[in-house]
Amino acid sequence: MRVLLTGSSGWLGRFLAPRLRRAGHSVVGLDVVPGEATDIVGSVAERSVVDRAFAAHGIEAVIHAGALHKPDIARFAPQAFVDVNVTGTLNLLQAAVAAGHDRFVFTSTTSLMISQAIRDDEGAHAVWLDENAGPLEPRNIYGITKLAAEGLCRLFSKDHGLNCAVLRASRFFPEDDDTIRDTHGENLKATELLYRRLTVEDAADAHVVALERISGFEVFVISAPTPFARGDVAALKSDAAAVIARHFPDAPALFARRGWRLPESIGRIYDPAKAERLLGFRATTDFAAVLDALRRDAPLPFAHDPDYVSPSTRLAHG
Repeated sequence: MRVLLTGSSGWLGRFLAPRLRRAGHSVVGLDVVPGEATDIVGSVAERSVVDRAFAAHGIEAVIHAGALHKPDIARFAPQAFVDVNVTGTLNLLQAAVAAGHDRFVFTSTTSLMISQAIRDDEGAHAVWLDENAGPLEPRNIYGITKLAAEGLCRLFSKDHGLNCAVLRASRFFPEDDDTIRDTHGENLKATELLYRRLTVEDAADAHVVALERISGFEVFVISAPTPFARGDVAALKSDAAAVIARHFPDAPALFARRGWRLPESIGRIYDPAKAERLLGFRATTDFAAVLDALRRDAPLPFAHDPDYVSPSTRLAHG
């Protein structure tokens, strides 16, 4: 297929484009800044840009990974989020229907599943989050606009028969967390693979699988497989380190040798079982892979780059 990939200059795009090509697809990249995989520089918020891309390149399917993200809240007004994340998605869906497409993959986020209560770690139990979790109460303009875009995908699937996969991806960004300051970047990413992270390579693979296998409209949580069970939710909130040690007896010693620490409390767990069940997709890198790397003093199986600069940041800074 000839695939229009939005966000092609971004962190996900740079991994996704070559994977699509290896799978036999042609890729036309669209982003607001130039990049190795970007053929068209422009914004999905401009319908004329989208229409020209479809007309000039004979687009047959769309993977819509371009967006303004949570850190962009500090740099862009709310209207920009609506323009890019909502209107941009609408532009692409309308163009896809007009072109007679039968598949559309939308990169969403687990962030829209996090209410302020979950963010504040209220309650005595960790929250188990799968595709049936709700009611959804996004806590910022990023989550609100991504949820609205999901609704557009659902509507176009229902009204036009467009097979549409919404991938609520958990964290895969390489930079440091912009809200957590008391845990080292690599330490935090390693522990997040237990419950709220996946590698960018796995995120890219999930999109390729979804493109090729989607049928109807489906929402999928995409995250590294968790070792925890629903019966662990109380213990995870009160003494997560003990639960982790029960599942991985040498984890405390391996972390201590690195100067890392295990989390004392875990307040949420993302469950990616539906993607494995319906798409046959399972992330290959998990917490066990981190421990294996620590045992062998091998490179860590995930990217950490505190100096990474996103395309939207580059655009904002001119």
